[in-house]
Amino acid sequence: MVPAGRSPAPPPGRGTLRTTAAAGPRSRRLSARTGVATAAAVAVLAGTATTAAADSAPRRAAGEVRYVALGDSFSSGPGIPEQTDTVCGRSSGNYPALVARAVGATTFTDVTCAGADTSHMTSGQDAVPPQLDALRPDTTLVTLGVGGNDLDLAGVITRCVLLGYLAPQGSPCKQSYTLFGTDEIGSRVDATAPRIEAVLEEIRTRSPQATVLLVGYPVLFPDDGTACRETVALATGDFPWIRDKEKQLNSMLAQQAGAHGATYVDAYTPSVGHDVCKPAGVRWIEPEDTAEAAGFHPNAAGHRSTADAVLASLSR
Repeated sequence: MVPAGRSPAPPPGRGTLRTTAAAGPRSRRLSARTGVATAAAVAVLAGTATTAAADSAPRRAAGEVRYVALGDSFSSGPGIPEQTDTVCGRSSGNYPALVARAVGATTFTDVTCAGADTSHMTSGQDAVPPQLDALRPDTTLVTLGVGGNDLDLAGVITRCVLLGYLAPQGSPCKQSYTLFGTDEIGSRVDATAPRIEAVLEEIRTRSPQATVLLVGYPVLFPDDGTACRETVALATGDFPWIRDKEKQLNSMLAQQAGAHGATYVDAYTPSVGHDVCKPAGVRWIEPEDTAEAAGFHPNAAGHRSTADAVLASLSR
């Protein structure tokens, strides 16, 4: 995921842990039960954009909301001002922070970290403790955004860019990942499914009262399959192929959420039309490192959209 003529910008990265809305970039790679879906969330979401909700006074739920946010750099917000943890690429403007404000969370612990994959939920990420250690028996709300790094999407994009320079037409990257009729990325998605299941089950064990929301990934490339080689140096046919692989990942996440007592949050649909190919001010994914966000990551507008999607799920 890199602009033409530039070195690949690092997709979802890596980092360290802080708690209570603590801190955020260092990104190298591409993360219902009772109590939380309260009248407060409904009031925030009933036609009210998160921008307004985040700027207003916190709205209290009927009961206490004890919120823990888990996930990778698409949840932590690398490069978005203000960065509160430069190791994990965590921003005070990421969607977990916006959600915490909107529901008036009694406690908020954000351990999202760039570079995290499913293994880092239960095992350390370099010096960073396992993210699930932030959960408590009385936690009432959990958001989880993970899975992209299990597929090594950063490596996929880098390979696709290199092949795009060599063969700008056609779909050389798709061909390289489907040799001999084997869909390598599809196989990675399938292999990630039981890992997501295990994380969801462990969340339920540690926080049995929590409403658990599994957050999908927003649109990266145009949903209509068009190319923008002047912005990202992929071959023209690889734009729709990567789009399809992202949709396959999101579909798997939705299936796992439905099968294991979580609610899937669709971040993709509301972000259509705001992909990396769009101009500044319209796009919600930055094509390179900018003042708005790290390259190939959602900017503040993208996180506001995801926060709205999370709040909408809570209001149902």
